[in-house]
Amino acid sequence: MLISFCRQLVAAFALILSAETILLAANPLQSRQWTVENLTRQALVFAPPQAKTNSCPMVFVFHGHGGSMNHSARSFPLHTHWPEAIVVYPQGLKTPAPLVDPEGRLSGWQFSIGELGDRDLKFFDVMLESLSKEYRVDKKRIYATGHSNGGFFSYLLWAARGTNLAATAPCAAAFGPGILAHLKPKPVMHVAGTQDPLVWFFWQNATIQSLRQLNKCGESRPWGDNATEYISSIGCPVVAYIYQGGHMLPPAVPAAVAKFFKEHPVKSR
Repeated sequence: MLISFCRQLVAAFALILSAETILLAANPLQSRQWTVENLTRQALVFAPPQAKTNSCPMVFVFHGHGGSMNHSARSFPLHTHWPEAIVVYPQGLKTPAPLVDPEGRLSGWQFSIGELGDRDLKFFDVMLESLSKEYRVDKKRIYATGHSNGGFFSYLLWAARGTNLAATAPCAAAFGPGILAHLKPKPVMHVAGTQDPLVWFFWQNATIQSLRQLNKCGESRPWGDNATEYISSIGCPVVAYIYQGGHMLPPAVPAAVAKFFKEHPVKSR
């Protein structure tokens, strides 16, 4: 009897996994293209089957400097952790980065408002408008995250397009020039490695402290593995996800970011 039950249980799990595989296979990442001020811009887009009929969250995931939309979808696969959401993995263009690529040979994102003619902010605007016409995007659940240069750009989006975002989750990043002055309180999760050799933890910790001040945070409490939530008196908590490591993204981070975003839709518009 016990052996028979176990076999039935295994068969049931196999059916569930098969159904999930079919669902994802029927909705692969699609390569999309837009023209933004004579520049060809690209992104990979995951859209759940209900996206044209039911209101869905939307998440933008920005790769680091020298990365790509394909690598971002593999290393930061938000669509596998939140398959009910529309997930967009944009592709950056060649961008100067003072620390690692001053000549701008590799792909990335602008670091400050007004830089490069706001090339990447305009790209975000076009993507959001285009996909909002194609799918039923829940305007109260639009999010941005990214690693390294993509994390810097997530902060820039908050500063320049904050009215479009419910929350952000920058990883291995800090504020770009002049960004803090433009930020208005919003739930945020910051992911930092204590041994980061590029974006030093000292800088990232200073960013976290500034966010706690901005969002009027006081007491703290545990928030999952490696994470602390600082409670906000205005409903805009700061979650600090601190891991013992360098500039790479830990495998557990995408699931934690998805969890954080699910907890924080816009409360009122």
